[in-house]
Amino acid sequence: MATQTLVLPGEELSSQVLPLTSDSSHSLKLGPGLRHVPPSAIKATVAGVLFVDQKRKAIWVENNSGRYIPQVNDVVVATVHHSSTDVFHCAITPQTTFAQLPHLAFEGVSKKTRPQLSPGSLVYAKVTSASKHMDPEITCCNPSTGKSDGMGELKEGMVFDVSLGMASRLLLAKQREEGGLVILEEIAEKIPFEVAVGRNGKVWVNSKGIKEILLVGNALQDTDQQRLSMDEQKKHVRRLLKSI
Repeated sequence: MATQTLVLPGEELSSQVLPLTSDSSHSLKLGPGLRHVPPSAIKATVAGVLFVDQKRKAIWVENNSGRYIPQVNDVVVATVHHSSTDVFHCAITPQTTFAQLPHLAFEGVSKKTRPQLSPGSLVYAKVTSASKHMDPEITCCNPSTGKSDGMGELKEGMVFDVSLGMASRLLLAKQREEGGLVILEEIAEKIPFEVAVGRNGKVWVNSKGIKEILLVGNALQDTDQQRLSMDEQKKHVRRLLKSI
């Protein structure tokens, strides 16, 4: 697991912890919990753990006690609340206003073939617009290619709540090395399942049966709430597998 750095509000980040940006075509991306102070200082705005993604040249602060605030390019698990003429109005969190999902923001759809999503339907989507003064906008396809890229309606399965920090760890490319997580890897050796992780702290899980779905979801929540180490995660999976 990558070394975790704790930061406090107002603390200025050392250049040593910033992602390397020798390629001028890739600028540094500041995420939640950080702000740029001209000319070159970067300061934390909340207390939490500093995360660095060298591949994406991104850096952000995770604060589990905070509410999720939509950010452009975040992937989220959203619930359809109702539909109007051209958009679905979707709940991302109980605290934020409904996100707007255009009826045509799905792969290969037209006005005649647009999806019929009823209230309560789940979608895996990406935030395309986020502002304090406007409702967030989301999409279920890549605007550049029109492809779904794994997004769309989530059928069957169940949704489990995890902390924002846990959601970010699950979204890391290298969960074991950078996030200290082996829980899904261990379960996958014994049980086939699907997951869709939203940065809004929602994880959709589907498998062959309800027992398997609950095992995966409960394992994630236990790892999050009990802050299990990698060795403890392995032992916990073994205990859970004996129950099914």
